[in-house]
Amino acid sequence: MLTNTAHTRWSTRFQAALAVLLTVTIVRYPQVAFHASLEGLKIWFDIVLPALLPFFAMSEILMGLGVVHFMGVLLEPLMRPLFRLPGTGAFAVAMGLASGYPIGAKITGQLRRENLCTGPEGERLIALANTADPLFMVGAVAVGMFGMEEIGWTIAAAHYLSVLLVGLLLRFYPDPSYKKPPKKSPKRGVSMLARAFDEMELARLQDGRPFGQLFGDAIKNSFTSMLFVGGCIMVFSVLGRIADVAGVTNFLQGILESFVSIFGVDTNIIPAVLRGFTEITIGCEAASQAASSLFWRTVTASLIIGWSGLSVHAQVATMIHGTDIRLRPYLVARLAHGILAAAFTAILWRPISKAFAVQKLPFLAGSYHTAFLPRLTLAAGWSILAVAVLLGLGLGLSLLGKIKIISIRIP
Repeated sequence: MLTNTAHTRWSTRFQAALAVLLTVTIVRYPQVAFHASLEGLKIWFDIVLPALLPFFAMSEILMGLGVVHFMGVLLEPLMRPLFRLPGTGAFAVAMGLASGYPIGAKITGQLRRENLCTGPEGERLIALANTADPLFMVGAVAVGMFGMEEIGWTIAAAHYLSVLLVGLLLRFYPDPSYKKPPKKSPKRGVSMLARAFDEMELARLQDGRPFGQLFGDAIKNSFTSMLFVGGCIMVFSVLGRIADVAGVTNFLQGILESFVSIFGVDTNIIPAVLRGFTEITIGCEAASQAASSLFWRTVTASLIIGWSGLSVHAQVATMIHGTDIRLRPYLVARLAHGILAAAFTAILWRPISKAFAVQKLPFLAGSYHTAFLPRLTLAAGWSILAVAVLLGLGLGLSLLGKIKIISIRIP
């Protein structure tokens, strides 16, 4: 058995050898690496940057203003029974659903650093909140790549059903280090809404930054995060193309074809699965162009979106860096999410596609080819809508808690 020191030494050597091998391979195919990096840069600037920047900035500002703490008190009765998560987790879930990868991971990391959730809660929350957004699934994948808006609703329904199921299952995930937080007994005569405002004011006082500084810090930190996201997309785009020209993809394709053919799966989708293993957008585009039936291409795209790719996982690892949130449970959850999404797509794709066959939504139909500023405006609108829905839901729960049922006994 290897000791920890020996294991670390061999791990370091392996990582160094792998890095040298990749560098040599990139030097060997400079033209391929150059075009792949340009493709990744275009994806980042045209799609990812305008879609994520408003959500990144708004999450920072809302955390500093105490609005997240306000919503956490109001949404505790919803999140705790369903997912065994604090009410503040609803903010990460809503922003993740509206914006997509990796905003859910970023907010989860922020919540953990602010001690608004425990480590185990963060591990469950990141699996639930870090999802794809409907604009990407319907606008980019279905309309932009497949040219069929109706299959986007099938993919979106399967995606959200599967992540909801994963979140419910993770509620029962045993963790010896998990300790249920002590229940705070509310003061007599103090409503939930009043406690929410108290938490917001306390959080704002603890932050202490003037709004101008808060806004500037939010923009600066958001652009730093966005640059890292763009770097990940470019690097993994290059790695995927290098693997193709170096013969690694063909080697793995031969192995997987012999395995999946046993289950009656169309082997023409294997190249798309391998590309989607590293980068989600490139994988979905490969799935849309695969020499296979529409059914298998749709199922493959759903699998890739659920898994989300190594590029997104690298972004998630950075967003939670410095916390005690472990990455391994998240990777297991993403794998389960991808498999469940593919299964739900196979079940739902006919009825949902027929139901939405005549539905055409203009604001989604052209979203994949929309210019930078319109996409930025659309994403900002989605972020405001997500916060408004959360506030409305929280206030509704607060009012519902005040309703008393009076029973009258008639003799």
